[in-house]
Parts: sequence; structure tokens; C-alpha cells
Amino acid sequence: MPCLVDRALPGAWMNAATRSPQPPLTRSVEDYLKSVFHLTSQGGFATTSDIAEMLEVAPPSVSGMMKRLSETGLIEHVPYRGVQLTPQGRRAALQMIRRHRILESYLTSKLGYDWGDVHVEAEQLEHAVSEKLIERMADALGEPRYDPHGAPIPTAAGEIEEAELVTLADIAVGSSVVLREVGDENTERLHYLAEQGLIPGVQLTVIDRQPFNGPTIVRLGDGTTRVVGQELALLLFCRPVDGE
Repeated sequence: MPCLVDRALPGAWMNAATRSPQPPLTRSVEDYLKSVFHLTSQGGFATTSDIAEMLEVAPPSVSGMMKRLSETGLIEHVPYRGVQLTPQGRRAALQMIRRHRILESYLTSKLGYDWGDVHVEAEQLEHAVSEKLIERMADALGEPRYDPHGAPIPTAAGEIEEAELVTLADIAVGSSVVLREVGDENTERLHYLAEQGLIPGVQLTVIDRQPFNGPTIVRLGDGTTRVVGQELALLLFCRPVDGE
């Protein structure tokens, strides 16, 4: 059985195939599990090329890791389709996602970090902190439901909200919506969105859209208008205004 441990990380786990306790997962394994979770969050399978692109690694490296994760019961590989997390792999991925989003929330709420700067910090910290510290942070924050970018935070029990959101690019002209989540981690884009007032929780109305993948023009609650390019509009996830 291959060893997936290169340094001590929080959270021992049980091998689903052999039912034997295993040492904590490595940082690289945790990152792979998170990537598979994100790529399959809307259903379907994660392909080698998709994972390689997300993690910025070579496809052969992905293939080798997928083989190891399959042997240890964390993913299921379906020939010619890709991979999915097993229940064991999903639990491990959700644990890491909870850590990451609690850390981002704590950094912004308690330490004054800008929302555009917290992702990189959380990526470093999530592999090192203890579960006890994460739960202390969550308690200090009042068990937040969403991180600074509007993404749902998994509960300590491994449950996560699954809302049906629509990108701003797909909202009909004349519709009013609430911006719920920003699906981007790029620091410069997040700073720009904050400057424009396009942050989670803001209500906006689509007043026009230019043809041929042109920009979307929105009116914010304070009456100001913003022009949102197609690339950004595809990263802004919205829900209907309550009652509509």
C-alpha cells in the first residue's frame, strides 16, 4: 500500500478498502481531494486534464496520484470518464474546505485582511492548524455560514449547503438578484470588484446587456450603475431576491 504521508498533518483517517487506520494525509493529497471536489461539485467526473489545469501540474503527475488515491479508497476511477470522490474522500475534502473557509473568514473578520488577500494565506495555514484551533475560530466567528467570497462553509459534521445559483451573465435583463458568491481567487480581480461594490450580499438589477458576449450593465441598490464584462459576469453567482 503506498504511503501518502510526507509530514504530520491533522486528521488520521480510515482506509475504506482495508478498514485499517491510516496516518494523516499529506498536503498534496489534500489539495488533490479539494480539486476533485470542486470539479465535480455540479455532478459528473473530474478528468486528468481538468485536475492538472486547476493544480498547475503535469498530467502524468495527476495520473500517478489518482492511481494512489484509488488504491486507498479516496476516489473512484471510471474508465474513459474520470474520477469521483468516494464518501471517505468527500469527507476529507469537506474537512479541508471547512478549514480553508473558516481561516479566510477569521483573517478578514478578526485580523482585518482584505478579502482579496486571504486565499493565499489560508492555503498555507489550512494544512498546519489543528481541528481544535479551527473550531475555536469558528466559535469566535459565531459559526459563519459563508466565507468572505460568499462560498458556503461546510459544517463540522461534514454537511454543505447546495444552492442553485446562476451566473450574472445568465440573468435576464430586467431581473433583480442578490450577488451570493464570487467564484474567483485572483487578488486583482477581487480588489476591483470590491471597488465597484460588487461584493456578496449586494442587490442589483440587470438593466442592459450588449450582444455578442458583450458586457452586462447593472444598477446597484444605491442607484449607481456598473458595467461588468463577460469574463467577470461568469464569475458572479446570483440568487433571486427573496420573494421573487
